[in-house]
Amino acid sequence: MSQISLVYDTLKQCLREQRVTYKHVANALNVSEASIKRNFSLQAFSLDKLEHICELLQLSLSELFIMSQQQQDKISQLSEEQELQLLSNPKLLLAAVCVRDGWRFEEIVAHYDIEHVEGIKLMTTLDKLKLIELLPNNRYKLLIAQDFRWIPGGPLAKFMENEVMVKFMAPKKNEPWMFRSYLRGRYSPSSVAIIQRRLEQLRQEAAKLSSEDNALPIEERQHIGLLMAMRPWEPSLFENMRRK
Repeated sequence: MSQISLVYDTLKQCLREQRVTYKHVANALNVSEASIKRNFSLQAFSLDKLEHICELLQLSLSELFIMSQQQQDKISQLSEEQELQLLSNPKLLLAAVCVRDGWRFEEIVAHYDIEHVEGIKLMTTLDKLKLIELLPNNRYKLLIAQDFRWIPGGPLAKFMENEVMVKFMAPKKNEPWMFRSYLRGRYSPSSVAIIQRRLEQLRQEAAKLSSEDNALPIEERQHIGLLMAMRPWEPSLFENMRRK
């Protein structure tokens, strides 16, 4: 990731942590919210505008640059032992997912069947796992990098495949599909590479949008599942008709 991208990602994380929305920034700079979104997307703020946003967050530009440098030291992948520890306690896994999505401690214990003292223990465990840095009054600093991924083929990846993806593809009664499509074809290696690249770009964009929306209260956000998959495959119905 370039240094400029790192600075903008750090700034957006600071906005999320302080629950400062693009609308707040737009009002402070006396411009439209669309203009703020565009400048963040294009990474096109002037230094003067960046300084104004930092002042809104009670930061200096130099502090922002130092924080962006520290972002490079954040966790991009857990160890197998850490993943197994998360899986050993469903509530701990839930808490880890919530902090990754920017939930406040009060929102977690209010929304889920987790008592206040139990929630503190969960947050303390996440602190020991180095997923967060626990701060006074049950606030926390997220220590997970923007490009965080599970271990390929690791415990959590297998859990996601066996528990989440299977159930995701079999929705409960009255659960609507916002989008569902199956596309097949025969593609050249270069075309496959293009499709893979576009899917990765979409994944990154969806992850960034989720991170940006973390600044909003949870009642203004909806749980959404997005599953993208691509592999060499032919339906067994057709495969069984191949000439021997």
